[in-house]
Amino acid sequence: MHTVVVVLSRLRPSSVGWAVSRLVMSAFGPTRWPGLVFQKVLGSGEQGGFGLKPGLDHQGLFTAFDSPDAADHFLENSPQVKAYQDRSEDFFAAVLRPVSSRGQWSGFELKPPETNPPVGPSPSLNASDGLEHPVASLTRASIRPLKARRFWAQSPDAEDDLAQAQGCILAVGLGEAPLLRQATFSLWKSQAAMDAYARSGAHQRAIQAAYGQRFFSESMFVRFHPLRF
Repeated sequence: MHTVVVVLSRLRPSSVGWAVSRLVMSAFGPTRWPGLVFQKVLGSGEQGGFGLKPGLDHQGLFTAFDSPDAADHFLENSPQVKAYQDRSEDFFAAVLRPVSSRGQWSGFELKPPETNPPVGPSPSLNASDGLEHPVASLTRASIRPLKARRFWAQSPDAEDDLAQAQGCILAVGLGEAPLLRQATFSLWKSQAAMDAYARSGAHQRAIQAAYGQRFFSESMFVRFHPLRF
């Protein structure tokens, strides 16, 4: 089973050059760390959004580990994480357990545990406590070049719906490369809130178009239980 650490940063203006260098260096492979099995340094749209204009002051780090202990150790001790903290005006980090995962990211598949008891703000919470539990979602795709225009035509309406969605705590557009390798990370107050957005409106139409017209050459869709954020 895998455990994921997501870092999101809005960098100080003086650190934009450093952030660009991080993107360049990531092309040479992930930083070595005990238990690290997958890593992506990700750019973002302007103001952390989903549009075509890059936002050089926003950056994300997606990392997967072979155990929860390795993920916690990375978040608490990694020079990478500290570098983002020291250079950020706004900083967010979460440790996530995948509940369900479909597809691949650069050939990598996330492995959820065999059982997934809900985890909320306290380890004592369980499915029968009557409380809402936060959930997180990652969608990422490699867009076929000839389908990019049609894919991006769907984006504004879906982004508007997401901005107004009830129960959305955080949502950010991320990407490995402009136009063609895109991702969205979102954090929700409850599964019901996430499902209400995913199964209605512009997002549902975009998903139907993506599958019906084969927009993607590779994709991965993951739902998580947050362990820490």
